[in-house]
Amino acid sequence: MTDMRLVVTGAGGRMGRTLVRTLAAMDGVTLHAALEREGSDLLGADAGTLAGLPPLGVPVTSDALAAIVAADGIIDFTAPAATLAHAELAAQARIVHVIGTTGLSAEDEAAIAAAARHATIVKSGNMSLGVNLLAALVRRAAAALDADFDVEIVEMHHRHKVDAPSGTALLLGRAAAAGRGADLGQVAVTAREGHTGPRPRGAIGFATLRGGSVVGDHSVVLAGEGERIELAHRAEDRAIFARGAIKAALWARGRKPGLYSMADVLGLSD
Repeated sequence: MTDMRLVVTGAGGRMGRTLVRTLAAMDGVTLHAALEREGSDLLGADAGTLAGLPPLGVPVTSDALAAIVAADGIIDFTAPAATLAHAELAAQARIVHVIGTTGLSAEDEAAIAAAARHATIVKSGNMSLGVNLLAALVRRAAAALDADFDVEIVEMHHRHKVDAPSGTALLLGRAAAAGRGADLGQVAVTAREGHTGPRPRGAIGFATLRGGSVVGDHSVVLAGEGERIELAHRAEDRAIFARGAIKAALWARGRKPGLYSMADVLGLSD
């Protein structure tokens, strides 16, 4: 089979440059196009040079339609509005769309689900293989321990992150809620201030920390009477997200349209 031709969106950003470097080092994939927003100072620059590599002969462009029409897939770690536009184009082209974008609203999620009728979409709040294994462990732990064990999720990211709780924290929260047969939207506590009263039984709490250059730290605490279990993941290099996203794209190639998760990619969706 020929190499999978992939489009990297947000190619000039930190994650985009990491994706370009990772693509260049992996077998079975090739950089087909590199996208940036209209008006970016990076338009026309070589994507390889931007990523700290020798030139790849792929200039950064803002023409998403031209980039996507001959591609096999898109890898997308951008912003909600851009991701929705890319999802529509991926649906028209009937190709793979890997989405690592966070901060999506319920309306955004619905639009992505609609696009998945024609595109093969893999979407996750975190593309790390380790984080998705952690989510599976959290689900099993929450199912094994009843609501006498309180669930708290603590996350820390770099100072530039704009959404909270992180997509990964929400992914872990959904895993814990699923283990308990609950709807995260009904049991999540995302902020505490002032006189809050006792902790509600069955609540899933979130604590958000921001600072420095932290790539991503996540801990899930299951606290019972007299004992506490902690499950944690520490991201040390953005390349883990890039490798996971590219593995997801390769997994999705040739599969029927639909909305998949990294749990599907790893065979953990049972």
